[in-house]
Amino acid sequence: MAEGGGGARRRAPALLEAARARYESLHISDDVFGESGPDSGGNPFYSTSAASRSSSAASSDDEHERPGPPPPPGAPDAQEPEEDEAGAGWSATLRDRPPPRFEDTGGPTRKMPPGASAMDFFQLFVPDNVLKNMVVQTNMYAKKFQERFGSDGAWAEVTLTEMKAFLGYMISTSISHCESVLSIWSGGFYSNRSLALVMSQARFEKILKYFHVVAFRSSQTTHGLYKVQPFLDSLQNGFDSAFRPSQTQVLHEPLIDEDPVFIATCTERELRKRKKRKFSLWVRQCSSTGFIIQIYVHLKEGGGPDGLDALKNKPQLHSMVARSLCRNAAGKNYIIFTGPSITSLTLFEELEKQDIYCCGLLSSRKSDCTGLPLSMLTNPATPPARGQHRIKMKGNMSLICWYNKGHFRFLTNAYSPVQQGVIIKRKSGGIPCPLAVEAFAAHLSYICKYDDKYSKYFISHKPNKTWQQVFWFAVSIAINNAYILYKMSDAYHVKRYSRAQFGERLVRELLGLEEASPAH
Repeated sequence: MAEGGGGARRRAPALLEAARARYESLHISDDVFGESGPDSGGNPFYSTSAASRSSSAASSDDEHERPGPPPPPGAPDAQEPEEDEAGAGWSATLRDRPPPRFEDTGGPTRKMPPGASAMDFFQLFVPDNVLKNMVVQTNMYAKKFQERFGSDGAWAEVTLTEMKAFLGYMISTSISHCESVLSIWSGGFYSNRSLALVMSQARFEKILKYFHVVAFRSSQTTHGLYKVQPFLDSLQNGFDSAFRPSQTQVLHEPLIDEDPVFIATCTERELRKRKKRKFSLWVRQCSSTGFIIQIYVHLKEGGGPDGLDALKNKPQLHSMVARSLCRNAAGKNYIIFTGPSITSLTLFEELEKQDIYCCGLLSSRKSDCTGLPLSMLTNPATPPARGQHRIKMKGNMSLICWYNKGHFRFLTNAYSPVQQGVIIKRKSGGIPCPLAVEAFAAHLSYICKYDDKYSKYFISHKPNKTWQQVFWFAVSIAINNAYILYKMSDAYHVKRYSRAQFGERLVRELLGLEEASPAH
């Protein structure tokens, strides 16, 4: 017996090392923005931080230790649900299945030179032709506005150089974390004399007043985001052409809510003036690098069935978001990780027909549980031992109920139900689990770490117009994507900029204070 125990102890480190090796592809995970936090010295793909728990542990069905409800009088006994589940195709007999084949090589599609500047990476997504269109549209809007409301003697048509400087000023708020871009000229704490000398405050405010991406609505346009949709389409084309994602990806809402520092320090009057955000922004994100592959904006257009309030409460609308985000992913054998609001049997089966495979956290409260076996959705009266699990299978679909200080349920057609994994804990070693659970924890905790850092670099300017809010969020995402490509390029080995330094460099290049592509 002692020898067997020694063998188990010897196997445990091997299991942990094998688990770590499976996720070496998360190669920017520890230091995605060049700023290692206190958590970065340990395992790169599993964290017990509050951020990680927010998307996983907090969703352990919101039913910690809660047994299933007693059957009503006259209800059939436990044998009948088992028979019903078998009739629906669910079985406790498990079979191994190979993972989806994936032979593509993820990463940047073009090799950038070692001397490439921050501007070069940014312009992979926002090239000069897009900026020139903003110049044309802004001047058109200014002309029409003055024809209608009277001449503005202080206005002169904006130029491409001024438009770049205008963007540079706005982007600078993502580095200073100051809500008012006008603070640059204020002489106060957030003032910056070198930036302020490039353009006067009066000129900046004039451009801000007339700034447009699309000046006028066409007769065929009915979409509420018509003023920013061409920019979003152009950005999407840039993302598609510049980067090939890895096999594993995540659908989620990035952290774009109010800056907690602002909420803590603003006055009640400022808080009342702030309008509630009228849209929901979702992304499909490469879980190996953090690169955002696709953006989907769901606009609140009133209190109808497609409004934002409905989106937060109806899983079928989350499924609509998932279908939109996966429309370019068909036929590529991607594995998509989802949260409880998106996870559903119907959606996963539909995506599987398009060669898109899924692994999602399930919640009986937040998820659409149609077609799932009832016996797997209720908790036993006595909690099982930590690491124990039950699995039922239907075709390629596996429903997993795993216990770890709470019941966690997963639905997947991407991982074999008989393959075992381990959740790595720094202090207690490893907790056994199905491979699908290990993969979910690895990729989702990385995205949580990514969000913790990247959300700090959103442009802080908060306009009241919804299309402008969407525009500046999209620009922020483009800059973060540009930095990820920079870190994966030879240019990073020449000058190792952190995310903050990369942003500062981009601002100075947009304002013409630095050479965009210095000679080497």
